[in-house]
Amino acid sequence: MNMKLKYIHPRDQLLSIMDRIYTHGMTTTSGGNLSIREEDGTIWITPAGVDKGSLTWEDIVKVNPDGSVEGRNRPSSEFPFHKAIYEARPDLSSIVHAHPNALVSYSIVRKVPPIMAIPQAYDVCRNVGFAPYALPGSELLGENIARAFAEGNESVILENHGVVCGGSDLLDAFSRFETLEFCGRLAINAQRLGSVRELTEGQVELRKQNKHLLPEFTPTSISSAEKTRRRFMCDIMKRAYSHFLVSSLEGVVSTRLDDDRFLISPTGTDRHLLEPSDIVLIEDGKREAGKLPSRSVKMHEKIYRDHPWVNAIMTAQPVCATAFCIADKPFATRTIPESYILLRDVPKLSFGCQYVDEEKVSQTISKDSPVVMIENEAIISLGSSLLEAFDRLEVAEFTASSLIDAATLGGMVEMGDDAIDELEEAFGLK
Repeated sequence: MNMKLKYIHPRDQLLSIMDRIYTHGMTTTSGGNLSIREEDGTIWITPAGVDKGSLTWEDIVKVNPDGSVEGRNRPSSEFPFHKAIYEARPDLSSIVHAHPNALVSYSIVRKVPPIMAIPQAYDVCRNVGFAPYALPGSELLGENIARAFAEGNESVILENHGVVCGGSDLLDAFSRFETLEFCGRLAINAQRLGSVRELTEGQVELRKQNKHLLPEFTPTSISSAEKTRRRFMCDIMKRAYSHFLVSSLEGVVSTRLDDDRFLISPTGTDRHLLEPSDIVLIEDGKREAGKLPSRSVKMHEKIYRDHPWVNAIMTAQPVCATAFCIADKPFATRTIPESYILLRDVPKLSFGCQYVDEEKVSQTISKDSPVVMIENEAIISLGSSLLEAFDRLEVAEFTASSLIDAATLGGMVEMGDDAIDELEEAFGLK
């Protein structure tokens, strides 16, 4: 179990995750249900017929091992399939069910999102099954879903219904749910641009290099300036999460302290729950003892070493901009003045260089190219400050969203050379 969850009551866990799902528009007032099974067989589950946007501690229902129910509400009408899944898969202790838009689209066309589009998705969602349609709340639906989970799937798409994801704890189940929905939305966006480029298993394996296992050191002190940076990094990451620029498991932020030291977010830590103590200090190629930095730490280190003007880096997978990473479509920035001023021209690098050729990534970066795309991976945004790097990331996503919408309208007209020359002169971009 995630150590941060170990001390959090199941009611609070369910309230927190349902709030995320509802706030992020991945369920409706009446849709979706979550549960947690404790070691003794007790199941905590969201209630039937209660507004998902205003759940309270008292609304969560406790179902005892003997089947008796405690609480002021009835358990979700879908409790039968939660119970059936737990019986079929004793290794699972949490379940997330909802009807997010993209996965509902896949459920009604009988398809699975392309989980090989980005390597992180394959790691989290590699086993996805289908369950035939049955009446919601029925024993037959429970049997259909439990059968799909018994086959070894951790995520099951329900025909003409939605999706169910299981996990070793609630964050594990939620991250699987969130990632699968991301894959679905990402592929839909990419198909609007053209086609979806998927990775081979060999390419996916590149991500498993352990370059982030740097030698350890123990800092002797933490200055107030460093504490301020750590706090701001957490604030920016949480803002990026709330704006759908990063997910609970993916997205990296780093900031330079001086020539030999920088701070970077950790791997395997929920971005929404990131705390200053989670941030990892990197000094002279060593990592703060007891902490594991992002897998991209060597790339960040190389960029800081080669580019003194860079004081902050964000790598992220916002759903619209990342669609350009998996589609054979150039990313146009000469659309509106803000896009060109903040992003300039955005180069796209081939997949794999982020793992095996940090030099290639660093050589591509410049003040004229402060944002870089990596095929089937992420957006890299740089700035002289963390706020500038975040601003560029936001602008990249807004620009990508407008380009995807424009693709359905047809006939996009970019700003001409005269307009670009005028912008470069007025804003000192030459």
